[in-house]
Amino acid sequence: METVQNIVSFEKEDREKLKQSYIDALQNKKFKELVKTIPTTEEVLMKYTSRLEDAAEEFDHCLNCEDLAGCKNKLCGYLLKPLVDGKNLNFEYVACKKLQKKLKDEAYLSNIELFQVSKSIRNASIADIDTKDKERLKVIRYFKNFLDHYNDSEKPKGLYLNGSFGTGKTYLIASLFNELAKRGVYSAIVYYPEFLRSLKESFDSDYKEKFHYIRRVPVLLLDDIGAEVVSSWGRDEILGSILQYRMEEGLPTFFTSNLTLEELEEHLSLSNRGVEKVKARRIIERIQFMTEDMKLISKNRRNKKDPVES
Repeated sequence: METVQNIVSFEKEDREKLKQSYIDALQNKKFKELVKTIPTTEEVLMKYTSRLEDAAEEFDHCLNCEDLAGCKNKLCGYLLKPLVDGKNLNFEYVACKKLQKKLKDEAYLSNIELFQVSKSIRNASIADIDTKDKERLKVIRYFKNFLDHYNDSEKPKGLYLNGSFGTGKTYLIASLFNELAKRGVYSAIVYYPEFLRSLKESFDSDYKEKFHYIRRVPVLLLDDIGAEVVSSWGRDEILGSILQYRMEEGLPTFFTSNLTLEELEEHLSLSNRGVEKVKARRIIERIQFMTEDMKLISKNRRNKKDPVES
């Protein structure tokens, strides 16, 4: 058995090693500067020399960091921070100033719900719209009027924006929604064909939640309407119900499509029950009542490397 004297000797030796490690670490300027900021005793600090060295290194990385993409810390955007807890130190990862700013700047994004839509459009900005393209100037003028009058007692109409594939219709309207989000307005962008499929698959789970959220959201974009496979259920019970509710409540509703309203009417009339022109006409009348019809004629920008043109 170890004697009390041997145990005391080992403990003394360990303390001496800890002290020497701490003294050696103090030769490092960034370590020395860090421990000066921690309101505790040298005895406590010595017990955590190795961890404090890690924290000092991460703190130094932050001081010399140009952007989050170049973060050298173990967790990108976070640094290891020592916290005093009585006679001990606790260490936790906290967001650096650059990440805090990024999170603050992008907080508005939580005001926009995306359903089966590319997340790249979260960066859409009115300021980045190509104003050299005259076709986009009329859309920008519409956006300005919409933003100026959104808080009026009677909301401005939404937009039915149609045009050929890849002209940036979704990006344009997403840029408006992002601006609204910065002003605290909730909205949703829904890729309509996939939304219908997801509703069918969720009858036994969250069908009602999805459907009611889309009906009631303050501002809504039904993206790529006319690309879906038409069924009486999708047209009458889903689309018709959404439009009727939003029309009655005065909730701005936007649409993008490769089809003109005349072409969309023909598309909606051909359901699994055959040709149903009257029901298709009812849908079109609601869309006409709720929106301004605008055509976007432009080159296909989908394959451009510039995200603004996607």
